[in-house]
Amino acid sequence: MDTKTRKKLEAAGWTTGDTKDFLELTDAEAEFIEMKLALAQDLRTRRLERHLNQTQVARIVGSSQSRVAKMEAADPSVSIDLLVKSLLKLGAARKELAATLSRGPQQVAS
Repeated sequence: MDTKTRKKLEAAGWTTGDTKDFLELTDAEAEFIEMKLALAQDLRTRRLERHLNQTQVARIVGSSQSRVAKMEAADPSVSIDLLVKSLLKLGAARKELAATLSRGPQQVAS
């Protein structure tokens, strides 16, 4: 949110903050979510770069298309362990995963 809009809302009595504030997350919880989102985005990016559909990725990682969709959406039922294993099966190297985690999730242009 831009500064002008935030100041206008605060002047009207509204409280502004981020997702972490709204959900009352600890720093560790917020970091965990950021890591999961980054890995999920990386999975989707790698799939698209390789011109694969979710069914093809499912075959490679030994899962189902619906599970791949949940992985890409960072569904709560998907573990970071599963995301990492799937990325490794798609050819990601440790250094690439470390870079993904360091970067965090990328903002999607609207």
